[in-house]
Amino acid sequence: MFSKSLVYRAAHGWGSPLPTALDSPRTLVLAFAASGYATDPAPFDQLAAAFPQALLIGCSTAGEIAGVEVHDDSVSVAVTRFEHTTLRQASTGVVDAGDSFHAGARLAAQLADRELRAVFVLSDGLGVNGSALVEGLSRHLGAGVAISGGLAGDGSAFQRTWVLNGAKRETQHISAIGFYGDRLQVGQGCDGGWLDFGPERRITRAEGAVLYELDGKPALDLYKTYLGERASGLPGTALLFPLAVRRDGQGPETLVRTILAIDEARQSLTFAGDLPQGGVARLMRANADQLIDSAGRAARQATAGAPNTAPGALVISVSCVGRRLVLGERTEEEAETVADSAPPGSAQVGFYSYGEIAPLATGRRSELHNQTMTVTVLSEV
Repeated sequence: MFSKSLVYRAAHGWGSPLPTALDSPRTLVLAFAASGYATDPAPFDQLAAAFPQALLIGCSTAGEIAGVEVHDDSVSVAVTRFEHTTLRQASTGVVDAGDSFHAGARLAAQLADRELRAVFVLSDGLGVNGSALVEGLSRHLGAGVAISGGLAGDGSAFQRTWVLNGAKRETQHISAIGFYGDRLQVGQGCDGGWLDFGPERRITRAEGAVLYELDGKPALDLYKTYLGERASGLPGTALLFPLAVRRDGQGPETLVRTILAIDEARQSLTFAGDLPQGGVARLMRANADQLIDSAGRAARQATAGAPNTAPGALVISVSCVGRRLVLGERTEEEAETVADSAPPGSAQVGFYSYGEIAPLATGRRSELHNQTMTVTVLSEV
């Protein structure tokens, strides 16, 4: 197994020559790009031409991770040739958010096989309910298949996201790669670093990813009260204050949810994933040190899940756009912290997303997260 990362910029082209010798049916090409590349096919056409046998997927981002650097207006690429692992690509369109569970089931039907060990999935970031997508995949693939990935981004604009299906950039679309064979090792890590503040409130009315009421009061009105003067910047400023959600109102484990849109008329908030009616929600906040530390914890979890990793491992980091807003000029420290804990000789690639997909802990079922750093380590033994 061998992995190489590289970066493309429109004004300069590729930072290093494309490693065409890595092309094979067992080669995966991941490409994470600024959303503006929706109208610039050049880098994707070049990748498709350079690696005609390989599988190519990717998506738009809110920032591209390449090694220990974070870029904007670029394409961050990892080319990985597996020696013993078979790859299969799946894709599907999505009619609307209500089709998300069935989209997951359609992907699962394309990928299902007794040799399937892992799935990496990239989804449209605005028109898909990420929770339902993951549920559809998980339920139809069953236990024992490691699922990770993320929702495409569009900076802090929240206007247009797209996913690569081969060299094509498509909206309302989901692409996935299945990994097959018992020589594959998969490590997964997930950590947030956010702290709760303020009172817990009962989710008294929610439908899927739309939250209408907390403690019987309009959700948007309550949220604006907490944000104060920052409320004028919604939905963008909501990235700084996500919600911690517990499904049944009991137990320590929480999911983090970030607002994608608001509806003034209905006083509602739309999130990237489901809000469980009857659960509880609480606001969260963080500082840069907490987020950087959490990235290291996620990387160590993932590395521990892939022991005896030889040089050439692929490390895929998917972090949330909201974390980047908090980190500001310290954003690259997050990528550096992951690299410090990654297996020696590995190649790191990734992106800032509108939602992250990973299990909360090793052996657990995958979930959709927000405001979280997730790390996937792929290697062979």
